[in-house]
Amino acid sequence: MSAANSLMSEDQFLCSICLDVFTDPVTTPCGHNFCKHCITEHWNISDQYLCPMCKKVFKTKPELYVNTLFSEMVAQFRQLAQQEVSSSSSEQQVSKPGEVPCDVCTGTKLKALKSCLVCLVSYCETHLEPHLTVSGLKRHQLIDPVENLEGRMCMKHDKPLELFCKIDQTCVCMLCTVLDHKAHDVVPLREEYDGKKAELRKTEAEIQQMIQKRRLKIEEIKQSVRLSKENADREIAEGVQVFTSLKESVERGLDELIKTIEEKQKTTEQQTEDFIKELEQEISELMKKSTEVEQLSRSEDHLHFLQSFSPLKDVPTTKDWTEVSVPPASYEGTVVRAVAQLEETLSEEMKKLIEAELKRVQQYAVDVSLDPDTAHPKLILSDDGKEVNHSDVRKTLPDNPERFSSCVSVLGKQSFSSGRFYFEVQVKGKTEWDFGVARESISRKGKIALGPKNGYWTIWLRNGNEYRALNDLVVGLFLKSQPQKVGVFVDYEEGLVSFYDVEAAALIYSFTGCSFTEKLFPYFNPGLNDDGKNSTPLIISCQSH
Repeated sequence: MSAANSLMSEDQFLCSICLDVFTDPVTTPCGHNFCKHCITEHWNISDQYLCPMCKKVFKTKPELYVNTLFSEMVAQFRQLAQQEVSSSSSEQQVSKPGEVPCDVCTGTKLKALKSCLVCLVSYCETHLEPHLTVSGLKRHQLIDPVENLEGRMCMKHDKPLELFCKIDQTCVCMLCTVLDHKAHDVVPLREEYDGKKAELRKTEAEIQQMIQKRRLKIEEIKQSVRLSKENADREIAEGVQVFTSLKESVERGLDELIKTIEEKQKTTEQQTEDFIKELEQEISELMKKSTEVEQLSRSEDHLHFLQSFSPLKDVPTTKDWTEVSVPPASYEGTVVRAVAQLEETLSEEMKKLIEAELKRVQQYAVDVSLDPDTAHPKLILSDDGKEVNHSDVRKTLPDNPERFSSCVSVLGKQSFSSGRFYFEVQVKGKTEWDFGVARESISRKGKIALGPKNGYWTIWLRNGNEYRALNDLVVGLFLKSQPQKVGVFVDYEEGLVSFYDVEAAALIYSFTGCSFTEKLFPYFNPGLNDDGKNSTPLIISCQSH
C-alpha cells in the first residue's frame, strides 16, 4: 500500500474497532471516526454509550453523522489500496485446498501468511501489512496461519488461551488462572509445549524403534517362510526321488515276478509238448503195426501168413507212461518272495532316509546337564552332570519342591520354550530306563504316571528287552536291534518329540501333534539298581555332529 501511504498515514483509515479500513465512516460528538456498523453494534451490546477511543461517556445515544469529506478520502484510499492488492495478488499465491485462506480477501482468496490471535483473523501478505506497520497492531500476536482461530480463545472469558494448567491438563486464559484455576500449577504454553514436544520426540523415537522391530520381525518371518519353502522344496524333491525309486522297484519286482511265473509256465508247457509229441509218435507206430496185423489176419495165403507171423505176433516195445504226469506248476511263495525282496529294498531306502533325517536333527544338538536340585535322593550324579545311576543308599537332601520324592528321576538344568533341540543318551549295558522330555509343571511328588496328559513324553525299557512308548495309551515297540545310544529330538512349534536309534539310524518312535505351552526339560530315570544288574549309568552325550 505504498501509494496510499504517500497521501496519508495508513492507520488514519483503520477503524479502531474492526481494525480494518473504514466502511461508511461516521463521527461521534467527541470527534472520533468509526465504521457505522461497528460503533452501532458496540453501543448495542454495551451498558453505556462510551467512545472506544477517548472513553467519553454520553448520557444518551449520540446521533451519528456521515463525515462526507472523510468518506471520500477513505473511498480514494480504498481504491488505491485495491489497485495495489490487485497488482500484488498476481505475485501472491492463491489459496489451494488444504491451505489457510485470507479472511479479508473478497473474490479470489489468497493464501494466508499469518494468523492474528487478537483479531482472530488470517491475513495474506497484503492485508497483513497494517499489523507490521501500525503501532497499535504491532502488539498483536501473530502465528503461522491456522484454521479455527475461535478455538484458540477461551470460550468462557473470550481471552486468548496463553497458559496451560498442569493440574487439569488444559489450556487456559489469564482470567482462568484467577477464577477457575486459582492455586493450580499454571505455566506458559511455550514451556508446556517444549516439555510435551520433548515427550513427543521420545514417543516418536519409541514408535520408530517399534516400527523398526516390527520391520525386522517381518524380515525374520519372511526369511522363515523362505527357509520353510526351501525345506518344503527339498523334502518334495527327496520324496519324489524316493517314491520314484520305490515305484521303479515295485515295477521291476512286478516285471520279475511276471517273468518268473511266465518262464515257469513256459517250461511246463514245453515239457507237456515234448510228452505229447512222444506219445503221438508211439501212437503212429502202434497204428502202423495194427494195420499190418489186421492185413495179415485177413490173408488166406498160408505160406505168407506163417512167414510173416513171427515178426508181427509180438506187441511193440514202448515207453511205460504209467508214472509219467505233468502236474500244474506251483507258484506258492513266488509273490511272497517278490514282496519280501521289495520289503528289503524299502527297508534300505528307509534307512537312507532316517540317516539323512538324523543328520539334520543332530544339527540342533544342545549341551544338557543334570540338575541335582531335582534328583531323587537315591540317585548318584557325576561331577560333570552327565551321568546318573541308582544307588540303594538314600542321601539326606532337602525336600525342595523341585525334587522327585518317589520316582528315581532327575531333570536337566536346561529348559526350552521354543525352537528345536536334540541330545543323545547312552543306554548300553542297561536293563531298565526311561527318559524323554517333561513340562515344567509336572508333579514330582508321590507316584507318577508317565504320559503326555501328565506332561511327560518318554519311552522306556523293562526286563532288558521290552520297549514301550508311554503315550496316553502305551505303545509296544518292536525293534530289530537293541539301541546302544538313543537320540531325542524336539520341535517345540511343530509339537514333535522323536526318538532315534543312533547307531542303527532307525526311528524308534515319534509323539506328534503335541501342544507345548510351557518350558520343557530333559527327563531321565536310570531305573533301579536291581542288585547290580542295572548299575550302568545313563550317560548324556550332546556334542555337535
